[in-house]
Amino acid sequence: MQKRNFDLLAFDWDGTLFDSTKIIVRCIQAAVRDVGGTVPTDEAASYVIGLGLAKALAHAAPDVPHDKHPELGARYRHHYAAHYDDLVLFDGVLPMLDALKQRGFLLAVATGKSRLGLDEALQSAQLKGVFDASRTADETAGKPHPRMLHELMAQFGLPAGRVLMVGDTTHDLQMALNAACASVGVGYGAHESQAFAALRPRFVAHSVAQLSEWLLASA
Repeated sequence: MQKRNFDLLAFDWDGTLFDSTKIIVRCIQAAVRDVGGTVPTDEAASYVIGLGLAKALAHAAPDVPHDKHPELGARYRHHYAAHYDDLVLFDGVLPMLDALKQRGFLLAVATGKSRLGLDEALQSAQLKGVFDASRTADETAGKPHPRMLHELMAQFGLPAGRVLMVGDTTHDLQMALNAACASVGVGYGAHESQAFAALRPRFVAHSVAQLSEWLLASA
C-alpha cells in the first residue's frame, strides 16, 4: 500500500463536500431583508460561509442591531429549511470518500455548522458512519481559531504534521495555518481561490475530481 503523508483528513462541509453555497448566500440575504437590514452582496454573503451562524450573520449584516440578532438567526433558519431538499453532495464526493477510507485514512468534518445541522446533513446524505470524528462551531471555537483541529489531533493522538485540512474558504485555510497543519483549498466553493495563496495550501482543486486525484496520489 502506498505510504501516506497524512493520517487524518479533515473536511469542511458547506462548499467543500456539500453543494450549498448559492443557497446559503440567498438565505443570508433573505434573512437580512426580513429584519430590515442592508442586504449584503453575493460576495459579502459568501465570505462569511464557514463561520458559525451567529458570527456569520453579524458580519454579513453589520447594521442590524444586536437585539435583532435572534430574529435574524430565526429567519435564516426558516429560509434554509425551505431549501433543505435542494441541497446535495457535489458529484464525486461519495466515491472519493470511499476510496480514501479504503486507503486507510481517518476522515473528519470540521465545520461552521451546528451539531444539529451537521447531523441532519450527514443523515440526508447517507454519510452516517463514514466519518471517524467531527467538530461543529457550537461545540467548540469557530474558525479560524485552531481549536477544532487541536481537538481532532488530541482525539487521535496525532501531531499537526499528520493532519490535512480541506476547505473552500480562507477561514478553513487560516484555521489550518493557525493549527500548524497543512491544507488543500477547493476553488469551487464560497471563496475565490486567488485569496488562498497567502495561506500556503499544498494544492488548490477546482473540481471534486481534481481533489480526489490529488488526495489519493499525494496525501
